[in-house]
Amino acid sequence: MLYWLLKYIILGPVLRLIFRPQVEGLENVPETGPVILASNHLSFSDSIFTPLIVKRKVTFIAKAEYFSGKGIKGWLTKMFFVGSGTIPVDRSGGRAARAALDTQLRVLRAGGVAGIYPEGTRSPDGRLYRGKTGVARLALESGALVVPMAMLNSDAIQPTGQIVPNLGRVRIRFGAPLDFSRYAGMAGDRFVERAVTDEIMYELMELSGREYVDMYAQKAKTAPKQPVPA
Repeated sequence: MLYWLLKYIILGPVLRLIFRPQVEGLENVPETGPVILASNHLSFSDSIFTPLIVKRKVTFIAKAEYFSGKGIKGWLTKMFFVGSGTIPVDRSGGRAARAALDTQLRVLRAGGVAGIYPEGTRSPDGRLYRGKTGVARLALESGALVVPMAMLNSDAIQPTGQIVPNLGRVRIRFGAPLDFSRYAGMAGDRFVERAVTDEIMYELMELSGREYVDMYAQKAKTAPKQPVPA
């Protein structure tokens, strides 16, 4: 109930008025049946704008830290994510991450829409980074269509570390649904899962126009800075 109140009464109308979403290809999101929305990840606001413009309820996963913040800001952040149906995930990996994927799998098996950022974290510099294979595992185990979705300028609307967004018109582009039924029964095969993931990332590269980097975004964030040539 809180999800729909936020979307249509409390936040949605205001956000639409301020950011005037410009959307291409929304008709590519099926009106019924299980769907995975696989998006690049440029900004904290990505998880706000996506549910705003997709008619169906979208269930995302987000890092567990968003649910454990302190003070008023932490409480407001937690309430927003709880209200939007977001699932907390422990990004340390292993069983905790698998539990979050299992929860999204239940969403898909119930015919819902699961949102996922294959890169696993926000891009540190706006480029598109190597996808993690969780998105492929979800697609193969659920049989859901995968709709690639490109956030085109959310990093300009709300750069990393900036609390108050800049005024601007958010732009989003959806690609044609990807059907991986040809790999039915092959979940768990790491070569197949990598091939599926790379196909999704290629579509995101084409949709977004962003440079692709064959490195995990988390590794790029922790890599030592290279000295600038004199």
